[in-house]
Amino acid sequence: MWKHFISRLPQDYTLNRPIETGKLQKAEELLGVSFPDELVSLLKMTNGINDTFGDHLIWPADRIIEENLDMRCTDCFKPFDCLLFIAGAGNGDLFAYSILNGSIRKNDIYVWNHIDDSRIWVAPSLKSFIKGWIDGTITI
Repeated sequence: MWKHFISRLPQDYTLNRPIETGKLQKAEELLGVSFPDELVSLLKMTNGINDTFGDHLIWPADRIIEENLDMRCTDCFKPFDCLLFIAGAGNGDLFAYSILNGSIRKNDIYVWNHIDDSRIWVAPSLKSFIKGWIDGTITI
């Protein structure tokens, strides 16, 4: 699913070592949700994708855990247990899957706006999100 896509990323994006199965299971347990297949398969190929500035285009599992647990403890906004954050926009906004009744049922990616607490659909899949964010067709 990801090998061809990743091989076509611009060369200034770097990959990480694949996630170990135990760490992936731990992440899902800690966050109380099974990750969607497309995210699991990406993490098994590369535990996150790094952008040209050394930041993460897609977070590695450790950061997914850290950011989600941190956001779920925040009481300044609507609850975040209905979102699985996977990436940041660099301005405080975050990208996420929607969790409905304890599971991620669709591959849609949303952006959470840190100023007005809105949650807006941006892409139908992780692959579309990555492509759109890199080529600028997704902007916030």
